[in-house]
Amino acid sequence: MTLLDRLERRFGRWAVPNVTIGLILGQVFVYVMEMIEPGRVPNLALVPKLVLEGEVWRVFSFVFEPPLSSPIWAFFFWYVFYLLGTALEQTWGSFRYNVYILIGWAATVAASFLVPEAPTSVGFLQGSIFLAFAWLYPDFVFYIFFVLPVKVKWLALLAWIGYFMQLAFGDTVERVLVLASIANFLVFFGKGIFLRMRIGRRRMVEQADRIRSKQQSRHQCSICGITERTHPDEDFRYCSKCEGTHCYCSAHLRNHEHISSDAETAKR
Repeated sequence: MTLLDRLERRFGRWAVPNVTIGLILGQVFVYVMEMIEPGRVPNLALVPKLVLEGEVWRVFSFVFEPPLSSPIWAFFFWYVFYLLGTALEQTWGSFRYNVYILIGWAATVAASFLVPEAPTSVGFLQGSIFLAFAWLYPDFVFYIFFVLPVKVKWLALLAWIGYFMQLAFGDTVERVLVLASIANFLVFFGKGIFLRMRIGRRRMVEQADRIRSKQQSRHQCSICGITERTHPDEDFRYCSKCEGTHCYCSAHLRNHEHISSDAETAKR
């Protein structure tokens, strides 16, 4: 039984269902309020310096930051977020999904305090939900612009490339937040990824051994060393008078010194 299983048995009854819907409703509310009275969203952003000055609510409110785009694009964002989040909750159950989000939230908050003056976006936390969905359902198809079918695993590959680019060329804030955003993913899937890599490496070694065994010759003349690969038209035979299994080509089958243990002893 894993640690997560033990935690679920003990605290599973406290799990909060439909967290994705709650997050979306909160973001929709803030989005509408921002349209009515602009300037509210900055008051929700996670800025550690302001948290230390007493604005503690920012530690929790930043998850309700809505996408700052047109209503149509915001609607599609929330629809996809609902699709991803509910799929994970149905697959794992509410408790494990809660834990996944909590780890991502805690890692994001902790990482943000390393750069206290920079605002932290909820986008990285939502990105980790996308990565988990892509890992569990790699062949799920999204229709880009309702026309172009693309499997989610390829979109996830682009996301990983983007993360690596940020790690390589981004500033300190971006690097820290990228590492924080994949913390929950690594906690949940790191062991499985490691095992897959080990199995994949073992299969590669076995495949290389099979290729080498196919490339090795089955018949080789004990005198001149030719094989069925170097001389495919040659006829190879094994001498019944020689002790052991000794192969000879047609030229040396009847023209060789028979090998026996007595002869070997006499030579010594």
